[in-house]
Amino acid sequence: MSLPVPCPNNLAEKVVAWQKTSGRHHLPWQNTQDPYRVWLSEIMLQQTQVATVLGYYERFLERFPTVKDLAAAEQDEVMPYWAGLGYYARARNLHRCAREVMEQWGGSFPRQAVDLATLPGIGRSTACAIAAFCFGERSPIMDGNVKRVFTRYFGVYGPTQKKAVENALWAQAEEVVALAPADLNMATYTQGLMDLGSQCCTRSKPTCSLCPLQSDCYAHTHQAQSELPSPKERLRQDERYAHVLILELNGQVLLEQRPDKGIWGGLLTLPQYDDAMSLQTAALHWSREEAISLASFQHVFSHFKLHITPWLLQVDEFDLAEPTAGQQWQDHEALEQTALPAPIRKLLLGLYQSKDSEQLILG
Repeated sequence: MSLPVPCPNNLAEKVVAWQKTSGRHHLPWQNTQDPYRVWLSEIMLQQTQVATVLGYYERFLERFPTVKDLAAAEQDEVMPYWAGLGYYARARNLHRCAREVMEQWGGSFPRQAVDLATLPGIGRSTACAIAAFCFGERSPIMDGNVKRVFTRYFGVYGPTQKKAVENALWAQAEEVVALAPADLNMATYTQGLMDLGSQCCTRSKPTCSLCPLQSDCYAHTHQAQSELPSPKERLRQDERYAHVLILELNGQVLLEQRPDKGIWGGLLTLPQYDDAMSLQTAALHWSREEAISLASFQHVFSHFKLHITPWLLQVDEFDLAEPTAGQQWQDHEALEQTALPAPIRKLLLGLYQSKDSEQLILG
């Protein structure tokens, strides 16, 4: 008996029909054709779960309701509304993009994907998503969810990070749209693909019985759901180490701003040192007392693991030194509204919200 061959002819229609009855319709960035709101959601959702984005999205729009408002703000005003989402280059590019939309496009986002893709921080898939959702352009997308759906449906093997594999997936996506009816609702189709990947075609234990594409799906037919997408090549994760100084003075803590490039770019964080000796030498700038080490912890990035050792130094007098350029004192009560990296925020809030700091585990 011959096995069915994946057919792109009516894939788009099946996805649209399924999305109308079974897809997501409650997300705050749906049911809008405002490119500012769609763009913001697309950038926030890159490598970030929907549940995490929801609160950030609402708070961001409350503070910056239009692209004009975002462009008019300084980067330092924007970063606190991104702190904790990670991948901070997204926030810096978001701000740059808003200013470019105002300066180069008269305050209106371009309507075509090819033009959208020239803006800072907007790649091909994001540009196509904005063009499809807001302007109905027949532009296929290729985010993580869609890659998973298409690799399984069409039986595309190989890590999706490889250019040849990604090109093959884009070619399939373009063919699907080309074969779809002229009146295809691109917003519904695009949302449907995302929803299929999120709700049915999940990474583990996909619910193929609920998927409208199962009858023609290569992975379902060959029971290859666990093989596709092909796992990416595993690289040994680097281990890095950092020592951070918690310098306290009269209900304040010393923070310093990170450079725009590198991890936590543009955020405020604790003064950081490569080793304990360097930290203790710096501590002498403020006090004759030695800093006390607290319990170390680790934070995992996409390509390395950072081991962080915090050191606590409490000073009573402000008569030894002034903060250097890029450093500032911050009240403990203001830390929740400060643009801090997630692990530093958790460390400081845990320290200052504790009723008895003596309960902290000393290193």
